[in-house]
Amino acid sequence: MHNKIKIAYLGLGSNLGERLNNLKRSISLLFINPQIELAACSNIYETAPVGGPEQDPFLNACISIYTELPPVSLLREMHNVENAMKRIREERWGPRIIDLDLLVYDGTIVNTPFLQLPHPRITKRDFVLVPLANIASDLIISGTDQTVGQVLAKRADNPDVKLYCSQDWFKTS
Repeated sequence: MHNKIKIAYLGLGSNLGERLNNLKRSISLLFINPQIELAACSNIYETAPVGGPEQDPFLNACISIYTELPPVSLLREMHNVENAMKRIREERWGPRIIDLDLLVYDGTIVNTPFLQLPHPRITKRDFVLVPLANIASDLIISGTDQTVGQVLAKRADNPDVKLYCSQDWFKTS
């Protein structure tokens, strides 16, 4: 990569099958695209599901990436990975083998039916804020004038977000 490199932050989640392997596989599939490179990887947290039907706990993590892809193209790549992993979209906030969310893209604000940036629920979800703070506590969330760390500090501690494993869970070799 050499021109117009941007940094983006992605949320990852899985609560079906081999959850940890699902997270690893999703990142490996994403990085097949030479326009996407890993910058940083958070700890993984086991979290209670939010909204939707009763279901098993999630494993959640965040990564930061360097990319030349514009936001919509990056989101399409993420959807391609979900499709390759046979993600089923039957029920909103239902169980899923993999969920990839584009959280923040280089300070860009987008509000279309296909894409909203920053992610519209980023400041309300501890399962996003806690791992995101691992890798980008000082990141200003566009439109809020607050950093990830500041938003997280204003929220009550959430016992439903538990450390599962440390940042060395995914290695690019």
